[in-house]
Amino acid sequence: MNAGRLTTHVLDAAAGVPAGGLKITLWRLSGEAREKIKAVTTNADGRCDEPLLAGDALAQGVYELVFEAGDYLRRAGSELPEPPFIDQVPIRFGIADASQHYHVPLLLSPYSYSTYRGS
Repeated sequence: MNAGRLTTHVLDAAAGVPAGGLKITLWRLSGEAREKIKAVTTNADGRCDEPLLAGDALAQGVYELVFEAGDYLRRAGSELPEPPFIDQVPIRFGIADASQHYHVPLLLSPYSYSTYRGS
């Protein structure tokens, strides 16, 4: 059995807190095709209650996480212009070795975001 997994978490860098209640959609990409794998909402710690993919469900390939940042920021009380500067945040990444742990965090504010491969 494959022990690899895909996880994420979101931090509201402007407020200095985890981004709870933020909706995320996971897609698998193959050429021009885009397959929706899962939709989740972060918990109070800004994390998902379980890995987005784990074991044999995690396969080599190209994936995209789409974070509904604008909706979260509005609910968190940020005053955003219309349209907001940051709304949906897509992060496209590759899984080269499905036996590894891929952690894709998002650091978010109304006017910037960053990501990295975490552990």
